[in-house]
Amino acid sequence: MNRQQMILQLQSHPREWDICIIGGGATGLGAAVDAASRGFKTILFEQYDFAKGTSSRSTKLVHGGVRYLQQGNIKLVMEALHERGILKKNAPHLVKNQSFIVPNYKWWEGPFYGIGLKVYDWMSGSLGLGPSQFLSKEETLERAPTLDAEGLKGGVLYHDGQFDDARLAINLAQTAVENDATLINYCEVKNLIKTNSKITGVHIRDTLNNKDQEIKAKAIINATGVFTDSILQMDNKKNEHIIAPSQGVHIVLDKEFLPGESAIMVPHTDDGRVLFAVPWHNKIIIGTTDTSVDNPSAEPVAMEEEINFILLQIGKYLTKIPTVTDIRSVFAGLRPLVKSSGKKTAELSRDHLITVSDSGLITITGGKWTTYRHMAEDVIDVAIEKSGLNNNKCITKTLKIHGAKETADYNAPLYYFGTDVENINALIQKDGSLGELIHPKLPYIKAEIIFAVQNEMCMTIEDALARRTRALFLDAEAAIQSAQKVAVIMANEMNKDESWIKEQVASFNELAKNYLAKT
Repeated sequence: MNRQQMILQLQSHPREWDICIIGGGATGLGAAVDAASRGFKTILFEQYDFAKGTSSRSTKLVHGGVRYLQQGNIKLVMEALHERGILKKNAPHLVKNQSFIVPNYKWWEGPFYGIGLKVYDWMSGSLGLGPSQFLSKEETLERAPTLDAEGLKGGVLYHDGQFDDARLAINLAQTAVENDATLINYCEVKNLIKTNSKITGVHIRDTLNNKDQEIKAKAIINATGVFTDSILQMDNKKNEHIIAPSQGVHIVLDKEFLPGESAIMVPHTDDGRVLFAVPWHNKIIIGTTDTSVDNPSAEPVAMEEEINFILLQIGKYLTKIPTVTDIRSVFAGLRPLVKSSGKKTAELSRDHLITVSDSGLITITGGKWTTYRHMAEDVIDVAIEKSGLNNNKCITKTLKIHGAKETADYNAPLYYFGTDVENINALIQKDGSLGELIHPKLPYIKAEIIFAVQNEMCMTIEDALARRTRALFLDAEAAIQSAQKVAVIMANEMNKDESWIKEQVASFNELAKNYLAKT
């Protein structure tokens, strides 16, 4: 997957595209895979990098949603559990079975949550990841030795999916390209082109070289997440805003705060949300919060009160109470919740919404990572119906995602590359120095940076350290210290000069400051 090749494909395609997708997050990338695998000429534009926004800032769970079960949204839970099973089959190198413990400190919590999670098991059907079970106090502490033992009655263990969101996004992009789609990052849609009040194309700008171009397409899909309203306004300034963005914050701690393989799920925090503490790349991710946001940003920033809230909530359950100085990284993401008057954002449904405007613009929003494939199937079905395309059937239920490889050891180096591990190793065989770590506190090696530039449309240091690797999300200080080294590696590979290196390092360091917890 090479950006220059994608640009050439765009320029050499004089005809009308079948489907044009605006947005390169989970929803847009899923739609590109669906459309291209059905045989439609598909193009996707992302104004930043793939999964730059919400889709790289999740809790890293592929799950039915215990909270939605509590809310009684059976339809969403059933759909999500089904999709969880499909994704586990199609991307086994990225999606793993994660055990969760719900600690019980009141006598009624065991039977109450136990029965609910048995229903969760039942709803998973043949795609379940394992049965839930009741744990004694001793069994609970054996699996989670840093839980506060005082007053602990026992626990309930259940299973869900855990994954690397940005890596899956890149693999989806590669899958779409392998099915002849054209995907371009750093390419902004500036305007919608209309003929007789109907949308017939888009005016785009390549933000890396400031070149403009117009392309025509039979169907235009708005899959821009929290920026959905900006495209709707571009279509018609009278369109009402339909998105109520909600900010969710996560903190990242060292593994010592929750050793072992089990995650913790706190079913009810002070703001009514579920709190997760999940092992991820030998760290612990803890979140999340729920804060209404008026104006969505490409780089949302965690507020001090959100960070303190997470520390307070998780501190109630651990023997070693984490403080701000223990935080290795903090990141914020925005949920594209569909507006509903009179409800808190924590209570809004995550069901997805598809609308078709008078001009023919197709908009899909809402949803969550777990259901991205089903969302994509639905929106491409709508595009077929509205645009007169051939009714080619969806094949993504059984379509393997790029890199798909059964993985026995999710602690093995480079496991998240799946079948691409061979290509990484080939680089190291040619130059042994590429097997060196980019930083002693990070698990990533130089070869991963080279591979990202050559095969994953990695254009900036931020791309490399935030999404092709997850360095910025695991240890922000270490990522900042790695920036110069990574910039030099990329510059040599991309034929960039010293001024590019300086600009990239300065830009990344400025951005990365927001991932450092203020002490």
